[in-house]
Amino acid sequence: MNICVFLSAAELDERYTLPAREFAELLGRGGHTLVWGGSESGLMKVVADGVQAAGGRLVGVSVGFLAAKARKNADEMVIASDLAERKALLLAKADAVAILVGGTGTLDEATEILELKKHGKTTKPVVILNTAGFYDGLKEQFRRMEDEGFLPVPLTDLVFFAEEAEAALAYLEENVGA
Repeated sequence: MNICVFLSAAELDERYTLPAREFAELLGRGGHTLVWGGSESGLMKVVADGVQAAGGRLVGVSVGFLAAKARKNADEMVIASDLAERKALLLAKADAVAILVGGTGTLDEATEILELKKHGKTTKPVVILNTAGFYDGLKEQFRRMEDEGFLPVPLTDLVFFAEEAEAALAYLEENVGA
């Protein structure tokens, strides 16, 4: 399975890197392909290293202005012309999506895939790995949106929040093609 992972390229402490590495190793050992932003820095590097070391493939989609930071030994690397094309390519190459900790770019990517699901433009499963409660606030906001009528479909049809790497991967494996 090709799993797109949206996450930070920032250098982060162990409370975020250890669960991300665990998720990456599970992907690689499971024979999955990582589809990611292609960066050789921060958490993106941690996940790519973990997948590759565990035997998985790497498919990167970078963008022109970040191409100098792209991983050199990926199995495949595509350079998009802009961020919109990058997101479209990442999603096109993926069977499922996992969202790990990240900043505004990750949040943008996460909300785009959820908007596509809301409108029936994709059925790909989406999981948010809620490492160290990082996405507790977002989860609460989504629940409020659902409770107050802002979501035309149940939140559970859009995204699954997982607290552990194993649960995140299991959800994706069980729901691809479902």
